Amino acid sequence: MGTTALDVAQLTQLRERIAAMQQRRATPRARPVPGPLTTLFPESGLRVGVAYALARGETGLLLSLMAESSLEGEWCCVVGIPELSVEAAAGYGIDLDRLVLIPEPGERWLQAASAACEVFPMVALRVPTRVAPGEAGRLEARLRDRGSTLLAVGDWPGAEAELSVTAHEWRGIGEGHGLLSGRAVTVRAAHRRAPRPRAARLLLPGPTGAVAPLPGASLPGASALQEGRPGNPSDAPPEIGATRRDRPPLRAVGA
Repeated sequence: MGTTALDVAQLTQLRERIAAMQQRRATPRARPVPGPLTTLFPESGLRVGVAYALARGETGLLLSLMAESSLEGEWCCVVGIPELSVEAAAGYGIDLDRLVLIPEPGERWLQAASAACEVFPMVALRVPTRVAPGEAGRLEARLRDRGSTLLAVGDWPGAEAELSVTAHEWRGIGEGHGLLSGRAVTVRAAHRRAPRPRAARLLLPGPTGAVAPLPGASLPGASALQEGRPGNPSDAPPEIGATRRDRPPLRAVGA
């Protein structure tokens, strides 16, 4: 089968297997994210039934947002990112036993994403071309119906929030020697339903390879402070980012 064809039969079979392997649970109001990212979202996590738009080139942020749901047992699917590093995904805490790739959907990338949203709670998609508002609306209706969440890398009409990464600063090198220990960045989230963006200063990646808090980081007027609530972005569980190197080969659909 050519790499540009979407194997709907395989997706249907996989959906039946997933339903048989785990009991269907009540759809959560929001999907969890690592501790340092919680203050970026009003619900402290990713809402179900909506799409988020991520800036291009920030695979680390994408993997970080998928990690907590993956570790809690939910299946994730990545569409249209053939260069995605499986080792990096494991380093950010994603359970490779519950990760499915559709690396080359070709011109039918939107249909592939729509089919994936029927099956998987978490779907990541690289948007190669402009998406018409009507097309985005139809896919989001499917998200709401299935209780899934879409992470769109690129522009997405009507996205719940747009996330970007700025102020990059590598840590660990001092006067020409030393080892890199992490990359300090500022992650900003501009929400459709909020008047002002939220921001968090953190390590992406941190010393373990996953997202980590940045000691002493503070951004005036950002994150939970905008809501008049205390917020501490340094509450990341220490086990996040434990690398799994004993996983079976990853399954790729439509390859």
